[in-house]
Amino acid sequence: MDITKENIDAINGKLENKNAHEIIKFFIDAMDDRITFGTSLGAEDQVITAILAELKGKTPIFTLDTGRLFPETYDLIDRTNKKYNIKIHPYFPKSEEVETMVIEDGINLFYDSIELRHKCCQIRKLNPLKRALEGRDAWFTGLRRSQSITRTDMQIVEWDDNSSKIKVNPLIEWTEEDVWNYIKDNKIPYNPLHDKGYPSIGCQPCTRAIMEGEDIRAGRWWWENPDTRECGLHAKKE
Repeated sequence: MDITKENIDAINGKLENKNAHEIIKFFIDAMDDRITFGTSLGAEDQVITAILAELKGKTPIFTLDTGRLFPETYDLIDRTNKKYNIKIHPYFPKSEEVETMVIEDGINLFYDSIELRHKCCQIRKLNPLKRALEGRDAWFTGLRRSQSITRTDMQIVEWDDNSSKIKVNPLIEWTEEDVWNYIKDNKIPYNPLHDKGYPSIGCQPCTRAIMEGEDIRAGRWWWENPDTRECGLHAKKE
C-alpha cells in the first residue's frame, strides 16, 4: 500500500486493532528510511526507541536539543545510545537566532506572554524540526490521546499541516499504565525525573513537577491555559 496523504483513511482502517509493534513494522517495511522518529526522551518515546531497536530497521532517530533541557535528559540520551547501540542525532537551534531573541526579549521571555513563548518554541524547536525532517516523508511520534485535551481527536496516522508530512502515532491508544508496564517489563531506561513527579518533561524552565490529582501535562507551561499548552510540534493549524 502506498503511503500518501490521500489514502490516510485507508491506512488507518488497515491498522485498526494492530499493536504498536505491528504499526511500526508496517511503516518500516513500507518506507524504510523515508520515515524518521523524533524523540523527546519521554517515557512514550523511550518505548518507541526500544521497539525500533528491536526491529532493526533503518529509521533514523533524532532529538531537538533546545539548549535548555534538564541534565537528566542529556544523561538519558547517553544511556539510551549505549544500551541500544544507536546514535540519536541532536538538532540544535541556530545560535544567531537564539542570540537575537535573547537580546530582544530576554532569556526567560516565555513567561511574559504566549506570543513570546511561541517565539521561543519556534526558534528552539520548530525551526530545527524542519531540518530534521528534510528528505523524509513521515515521522513517528509518542503521542497518546489521554495525554492532553489537545490530543483527544488524534488518529494512528495523520497528515501534519505544520510539517507537510505524514505523522504516525503508534501508541495513540495506550494508557499511562500501558507505557510504564512496557518500560518495566523490557527494562527500558527512562528519565529519573519521572519518579519525582514529572510525568511530562520538556525544557527545564518550562517544566515543573505536578501535584497529586493534576493532569499529567499540567507541569508543562503551567502558567498558561490548558488549551494552549503545546509547543507547536503537534498543534493543529486553525
